[in-house]
This record gives sequence, C-alpha cells and structure tokens, in this order.
Amino acid sequence: MIIAVDGPLASGKGTIARALAAHFALPHLDTGTLYRAVGVAVADAGAQPENAQAAEAAARALDFAAIDETRIRTAGAGVSASIVAAHPGVRAALVALQREFAQKPGGAVLDGRDIGTVIAPHADVKLFVTASADVRAARRHGELVNRGEQIGFDQVLDQLRQRDARDASRADAPMMKADDAIELDTSDLTQGEAIRAAIAIVEKRRGL
Repeated sequence: MIIAVDGPLASGKGTIARALAAHFALPHLDTGTLYRAVGVAVADAGAQPENAQAAEAAARALDFAAIDETRIRTAGAGVSASIVAAHPGVRAALVALQREFAQKPGGAVLDGRDIGTVIAPHADVKLFVTASADVRAARRHGELVNRGEQIGFDQVLDQLRQRDARDASRADAPMMKADDAIELDTSDLTQGEAIRAAIAIVEKRRGL
C-alpha cells in the first residue's frame, strides 16, 4: 500500500505521515528533507540557492545517510529548500530516489508537495493536508523558537506565504492537490484528532 501525503509547510503532513507509517507498519520518507539538504549543501559550497547549476550538482551528490537533521530544520534551510526545489535539474536528480522508495516491498508512506501528482500518481491513498496560513505560521514559529531561533511571527508568516507562492507557481511539479486526493484541513484539529482522521481516511479508502 502506497500512501501519498501532500500539503504546504506546517500543515501537519509530516506528523500525519509518520503516524500513518507507524500505524500501518510501512516505511516513511519525508521528501522535504532531500530538498532542505540540497539547500544546505549549496550554502556549504558557497553558492546561492538560485544557482541552478550548483543546486543540481548538490542534488546529484546528495548522501541521504549523511543528512544532518539539526541543520536542515532551520528557517533558512526551509527558504533555500523552496528555491532549489524549483530547479528542474534538482527535481530530476531526486525523483528516481523518491520513486524507488515508493516501490518498497509492501508499500510506503511519502510526504511532500508533489507525491500524489508526480512521484506516486498511482498511490493507493492520497491525502492533501492543509490549514490556514495563520495557523501554520503559528505552528512553525513555535517549532523554530523551541529550537532556539530568534525570529518573529510576522517574519515566519511572510516566509510561509512566499514559500506557498513559489511551491504552487513553479513550472516543474508545482504543489497541488491531486484530483483523487482527499483533503484534510487540520486548522481546528489537535494533533491526535488529525492523526485519527487520517487513519480513518486510509482505512475507508482501502476498505479496512
């Protein structure tokens, strides 16, 4: 069983995807970590994320096992990820890795922004997780502050809106809800409620 979980930043898709993977005993891939790692690698090479050539080189040299979770979860890494993800060469370099993961024996859970439309359009279940911009910004702001970053809510909200616009308007694999995806709005749900709702959606779709 392949489960595709798409949605914008801080919608809750990652938490939901991890919970679904645990509930259904499936491997999980947060595809956003790949793009964040590429953004960090570009910066380490002394280049800007807008540099398509440098970004593609970083994507092709990416060592998944060497990704530093601490470094890729900063606000800056998130901004860079959105920029490098718009480069067709970067996406081409990472598509094969993601599709290979989706074909694991027994299935997998992948979350990102183009899983149900590009990476695994044949997925058995597709969810599009969303929430209002203010709610998502509040969640993201809390995460960053808890990690020790000094950043204001308004700055986070502005970054989030810019990222939404970039992700939805890029020419290659834009973020969008697949026609056969089920939308789950987590704006007014607790984490537990969102997870239970997602599990119920999967079970209903699969006739479990």
